[in-house]
Amino acid sequence: MNTTEYLETIIQELQGTVQAISESEADQLVEAILKAKKVFVTGAGRSGLMGKSFVMRMMHMGIDAYAVGETVTANLEQGDLLIVGTGSGETKTLIPIVEKAKSLGGVVAAITLSPQSTIGEIADFTVILPGAPKDREEGQYETIQPMGSLFEQTSLLFYDAVILRFMEKKGLDSKQMYGKHANLE
Repeated sequence: MNTTEYLETIIQELQGTVQAISESEADQLVEAILKAKKVFVTGAGRSGLMGKSFVMRMMHMGIDAYAVGETVTANLEQGDLLIVGTGSGETKTLIPIVEKAKSLGGVVAAITLSPQSTIGEIADFTVILPGAPKDREEGQYETIQPMGSLFEQTSLLFYDAVILRFMEKKGLDSKQMYGKHANLE
């Protein structure tokens, strides 16, 4: 295959993930964001990078949103929302963050492949995204992509769809959001 054929296959795989996402789970996330005073997002590796892009878009919408671990991250308080993106739900560095958020009275949403995982079980609710775990066995899930790429890509696109749904509910448009875009670049 050449590069464009690989890209076509990746796009087909992503199209296949759409029907597997629960609309009610997605709406639960949108409602939790609407209710929260502050929203925190965390994840490790590429899942964390997808989460940081989500934080940026939430900030553009005027949501008080933070990426966990950044120097400007506020403190989580009772009723605030922690969104944790984790394919496996077993990432050792994320479990203590989720436990701490719960102990502080935070609401935890796990965006995951694995709702029966440690993080999935601790979370108040999960949004199950399709994909393949990075340590999958041959034949477990059909994707040409390495490791957790399909989950990570689906996460990014799902987060963008959540932004669009939030914009619709709040009556926002791209022009209004651009007013909060960085201007020192």
